[in-house]
Amino acid sequence: MRYAQLVMGPAGSGKSTYCSAMVRHAEDENKVIQIVNLDPAAEYFDYEPFVDVRDLIHLEDAMEDEDMKFGPNGGLVFCMEYLLENADWLRDQLGDIEDDYIIFDCPGQIELYTHMNTIKHLVDLLQQWNFNICGIFLVDAQFMVDGPKFLSGTMAALSVMVNLELPHVNILSKMDLLTKSARNRLDSYLDPDPHALLQDNETTSTWNTKYGKLTEALGQLIEDFSLVRFHPLNIRDNENLADLLLTINNVIQYGEDADVKTKDFEYPDPEDNDN
Repeated sequence: MRYAQLVMGPAGSGKSTYCSAMVRHAEDENKVIQIVNLDPAAEYFDYEPFVDVRDLIHLEDAMEDEDMKFGPNGGLVFCMEYLLENADWLRDQLGDIEDDYIIFDCPGQIELYTHMNTIKHLVDLLQQWNFNICGIFLVDAQFMVDGPKFLSGTMAALSVMVNLELPHVNILSKMDLLTKSARNRLDSYLDPDPHALLQDNETTSTWNTKYGKLTEALGQLIEDFSLVRFHPLNIRDNENLADLLLTINNVIQYGEDADVKTKDFEYPDPEDNDN
């Protein structure tokens, strides 16, 4: 069995920073986690990728083609589809080593995860290649400090969960960049209470007057079914990183084989029963 995290989220949500932090934390624990860059538009990241999709195709290749004339979004979709058409290249690059632990750093185009099938097809391939996968969805905590934005981010996370059909860990990133008052306000969103969230949304705007019941229904849906829960991420806090990695490892069952212990039992001598 092999293990993988599929790291997703909007552009600027801190995906590459998260990947780097996880690798450094694993190194401190004398463990090996490797990163695969799946973003053909990436310009900079502070890790050395184990596999880099830009060796196969770069976004500029698609955008500069005179026949296709793609823009940034169309070009990114084309690059991901091209990767799937050349899945043998990715499989050869990944190799076939038992107990591999790989983090896939994905592009920041949200529609790849919410309603398109491109990433879902990639997930299917990885599962065929014997990977246990956990979806990691990052949302910038600075975007989630009021009720309406939190509901929007929560529905985006839910859309990804439904589309990919993977075990999921949703993360509020960049917690270390929040002010103390913003962090205190965010605590109520980690285990969301829709009634508290809706209080933030009580306005006299035309939108809220018309769609207030819909917003309330969405909040009630989150509470009744416990569909989405967020974990805070502070990359400066090693204990936080350890707790988060433990949660993810439990999801993908990483290390369970190492935890299995056997014991030799001494069966009683039948003659002892006669005494």
